Amino acid sequence: MRVRLVPTIVITALLSTSTLLGSNPAFAADKTSQYQASQYRELGLSYQRQERYPEAIATMKKSVELDPTNINGRVNLGWTQHLAGQEDAAAESLLQAVSLNPFSVPTFNALGIVYLVRGDLRAAVIVHTWAAILKSDNEIAYYNMSLAYHRLRMYDWAITTANKAATLEPSNPHPLVALAIAHWDSDDRMRAQLAYRRALDLDSRYSDRGFLTHLKKAGFSPDQIQTTERILSASRK
Repeated sequence: MRVRLVPTIVITALLSTSTLLGSNPAFAADKTSQYQASQYRELGLSYQRQERYPEAIATMKKSVELDPTNINGRVNLGWTQHLAGQEDAAAESLLQAVSLNPFSVPTFNALGIVYLVRGDLRAAVIVHTWAAILKSDNEIAYYNMSLAYHRLRMYDWAITTANKAATLEPSNPHPLVALAIAHWDSDDRMRAQLAYRRALDLDSRYSDRGFLTHLKKAGFSPDQIQTTERILSASRK
């Protein structure tokens, strides 16, 4: 799916509420199917926790087939496809969830992360902006917006959104690391190191260069991890 189509898809889903799948009773599953779908969802989540992604995806697809209007089923499927590295399939599943409910914060949080990891940065900003509008204290949206803005070289916005995420979730070091790289690449090395030291105060493992590969799971790109490594090196001097 091309990035330039994403805003149109999202806006259409937001405005065309009269055509949502969930509003058509023909799509509703009966109680037996709903129960069976819930069992498949639980099994799929169990596989997901074990990182048995092929089994998890196959099971969650069965859940969606049985209960196609259950938004949790589609979000679980999309997120598991994301964890398995199937970003295109994940985006498709999550856009189907958007069509069911264009006001679901978990759906847009997940879709925004998929776009961020896939490199669709403007789409990630658009989706997370809507997620933040829906939930003003949505630290996930602000954090991922910061990473997207940083990669777009919009450093002032990256700093603003990272600060917001850090305020909303003060015990999480990730927004502070995002803040550090935004300051670093805006040539404010002192504030970058101060932000990074705040992250170290929360989690001393960030003093270990090898631990920084963990940031990939937190949405950081390889270049952003390299920038973090440079900040760590500077902080040791």
